[in-house]
Amino acid sequence: MIEVSPDLLTFADGRPVQAVDWEKRREELFSAIIPHEYGGMPPAGTKTVGVLLCDAAIRSLPGVTYRTCEVRTTFAEGGELSFHLNLWIPPGEGPFPVILDGDGCWRYFDDDIVKSVLARGNIAASFNRTAVAADNKDNYRDTGIYRLFPEAEFGVLSTWAWGYHRCVDVLSQLDAVHADQIAITGHSRGGKTVLLAGATDQRIAVTNPNDSGIGGSGLNHWKCERSEVVDDFIRVGSIFWFGKGFAEYQHRDREIPYDQHFLHGLVAPRALLVNEAYEDPGANPPGSYASCRAAFPVYEMLGAKDRLGWALREGGHGHRPADFEALLDFTDRHFHGRSVRRDFQRELFPQLDELLS
Repeated sequence: MIEVSPDLLTFADGRPVQAVDWEKRREELFSAIIPHEYGGMPPAGTKTVGVLLCDAAIRSLPGVTYRTCEVRTTFAEGGELSFHLNLWIPPGEGPFPVILDGDGCWRYFDDDIVKSVLARGNIAASFNRTAVAADNKDNYRDTGIYRLFPEAEFGVLSTWAWGYHRCVDVLSQLDAVHADQIAITGHSRGGKTVLLAGATDQRIAVTNPNDSGIGGSGLNHWKCERSEVVDDFIRVGSIFWFGKGFAEYQHRDREIPYDQHFLHGLVAPRALLVNEAYEDPGANPPGSYASCRAAFPVYEMLGAKDRLGWALREGGHGHRPADFEALLDFTDRHFHGRSVRRDFQRELFPQLDELLS
C-alpha cells in the first residue's frame, strides 16, 4: 500500500492536526517546501498597477473586447518591472470569472481555446511568463526580475509564479473581473509554475496544473517507470528552475524531506484540478494521482472535499483541448453553479502499488 509521507494531518512534532490548526500546519508546509525546493519567492513589490494600452473589437468575435494591459510593479529597493497581460472580455454585463494562462511563450492558449473560454461566460487572459525571467539557462540571470535582484536565490519557477500573482493584482482592480473567481492554468514547466503560484497566493480560486511532473504534482518519493528525477533537471540544464536545495538531492529523490502533496495542502481549501495524461510517464501521472489522494483528507477535514479533483486523458505530453475542456467543466461547477456530469474524483490506477516504486 502506497503511503505518501510526511502526513499532511500530522504536525512536525507528531501532534495530530485539527481543522482549527490548519493555518499553523499550513505555515509548516510552506516553510518546509517553498524555500528549499524553489528558493523562496520574489518580493511582491510595493505596488502593482495595470496600465491600459489598448481596447479593440475583434471582427471574428462580435461583442468581445480585446484588451492589452501593462502589468507594472515597483519595489521598495528601487526599480520597476513590467510585462503585458492580454484579455478577451465577453459581451454582456460583468463581472466575469477569469481563466488565466501564463504560457504565452508557447501559445497553447490559442484562438480556439479562447473561443471556448468565452463561450462558457469567462474572460480569457494570457501573459508570457518568460517576460519575468527567461527560460534560458545561459542568460536568465540577465533578464526580467533578476536584473533588479541579481543576488536572489529564488529559482525561475518562483519568478514565473510571481508573474501570476502580479496578474491577479491587476485583474482584481478591473470592474469586468469577478475578483474571487480567478482560475490559473499552465502546462509542464508552466504546470509546475501554476501549482506553486496557487500554493502561495490564497486569492487564486482555482489552480489547474497540467502535466506538471516532478516539481509539480508528481511525487518525489514514489515514481512510475521513466518518471523525471532530480538528475534529469541537472543533466538537461533546467535545474535553474529550482532552488539550490533541490539540486542537492541528485540521485537521492527518496530522501527529500517533503513531497509534492505539500503544495496540494497549501492550496486547500481552495479548488484544485490536476490534469494528467496516461501516456506521459515523465510527468509521473500515477504519482500525481497519489498526491491528490494524499491531500484529500485535508479537503475533507476543511469541509471542501468537492474542491479537489483530477482529470486524466489518453495521449501524451501536451496542453490539449481536452485538458482545457476539463478545466472549463470544473469552473462551470465552481464558478457558474452549473450541473456537470464529469466525475472529478473517480478511482484510477487500480494497480497503483505496482506502478510506483
